[in-house]
Amino acid sequence: PPARRIRPRLSRARRYRPAMGTVHDGIDDGLRDWIERQHVVFVATAPSDPSGLVNLSPKGMVDTFTVVDRHRCAYLDLTGSGAETVAHLRDNGRITAMWCAFDGPPRIVRCHGTGRVVTPDDAEWESWRERFGPHRGARAVVVIDVIRVADSCGYAVPLMEFVGERDRLVRWTESRTDEELDQYRRDRNAVSVDGLPAFD
Repeated sequence: PPARRIRPRLSRARRYRPAMGTVHDGIDDGLRDWIERQHVVFVATAPSDPSGLVNLSPKGMVDTFTVVDRHRCAYLDLTGSGAETVAHLRDNGRITAMWCAFDGPPRIVRCHGTGRVVTPDDAEWESWRERFGPHRGARAVVVIDVIRVADSCGYAVPLMEFVGERDRLVRWTESRTDEELDQYRRDRNAVSVDGLPAFD
């Protein structure tokens, strides 16, 4: 009889083969679990003016991102040197959030949608702020209404080991008073690099 062909067993990582550009009907429980286990999310926005600069920001730190429901997610926006995302959202609301698997099976997930900015001056601030950890220097919550969820392979994303969270931003905010942080935002976060209004 002819010899049987024996197929080698593949590891789980090699067997995982999502279809290119699979579109999901919202963020289901499996996607939610995977998203909330990632250590960084990349947020992309752009101004309405075609001559303006497209922005891509990495957002990290534990307890700063949450999936609210199948069609909504949000993250805590901490005080930093720029305010491009907030300025672009105030301009046109367009936003995409993207996660990459840097360990385990290769995967990229993108949530396309529209975003809005909730600040401490807004009536709904406390109800949004309590969803996140006790981080000082929070200047806003960005709420994303998700209109498209796409899952793709991520074969070109490298494998990298997570070592830990950086504490530089924590130490920086803890070394300043609330008044000094307010002044910093007035001085550094009032407008984007394109001159669009961000924070008052």
